[in-house]
Amino acid sequence: MRVIPLLIASIFSCSSSTQTGGRALGSARLANGNYLGLDRNLYPGDDTLSAIAKRFSFIGYWLNNPPGTQSNSWLGKRVVLRSHNFGFLVLWNGKLDKEILASLKSGTSATTLGMTDAKDAVQAAKREGFPAGTILFLDQEEGGRLLQEQAAYLFAWTERVTTAGFRAGAYVSGQPVPDGPGKTITTAQNIKDTVSAKHLHPIALFVAQDSTPPSNGCTVTPPPLAASGTQGAIAWQYSQSPRRSVVTQAFMKTYANDGNCYVPELPGVPLDLDVAQVRDPSEAR
Repeated sequence: MRVIPLLIASIFSCSSSTQTGGRALGSARLANGNYLGLDRNLYPGDDTLSAIAKRFSFIGYWLNNPPGTQSNSWLGKRVVLRSHNFGFLVLWNGKLDKEILASLKSGTSATTLGMTDAKDAVQAAKREGFPAGTILFLDQEEGGRLLQEQAAYLFAWTERVTTAGFRAGAYVSGQPVPDGPGKTITTAQNIKDTVSAKHLHPIALFVAQDSTPPSNGCTVTPPPLAASGTQGAIAWQYSQSPRRSVVTQAFMKTYANDGNCYVPELPGVPLDLDVAQVRDPSEAR
């Protein structure tokens, strides 16, 4: 997943410790009191998990095909990931605006589309073994201030997920973009304002903001979650692969020459890096 801010919209590409093999894995708290996580569209492979778990506490988990893919390599991997003590960011790839508009032309409203996708997300979460109360994050691939049909789709999805016994979340842009003369907006703030104004169910926010600052680039020692710029966010994606050259100049040397973010545990595997206040951001509460 990644975010590219535009004037009107932004496009995203976007517990307790147990023992495994006699060693506590994936439970180390960072010096700033937060926990480190990663997400990527393709499953990294069972043979990489022990190495990853030495440093990372949680991992993104797709319930449907991730952006830009034709299949989902994460399905059926919850048990093996949990055996390595990973927490989760449980993700559902939402519809792009052009897809919502196409549905409108064919007679399906944005609200109906959102409710249908929410039903599918809940069913997928149950099949994968995630219990009721788990936070499911809608990957909102376009941001800025939501267009009317985007808002109808997103809030129909989040309301339906909540009434189905799960908790609704959204992966959205925390990157400020112009919103009229002398004003800026983030998708995250737009959602928070709408939830408050319309008295909707709460939406947990997983925000993408890789600008440097507040991000310090591709590093496993990120700033605290509170530095993301989105008050109350549950997780922050602070580094993306490939990096966005315009907003990451200050820490460009933390990325590889090809512009991607890598860590020693996964050489040659580009990652997005995340930070959260809890080691299992999607955990049922």
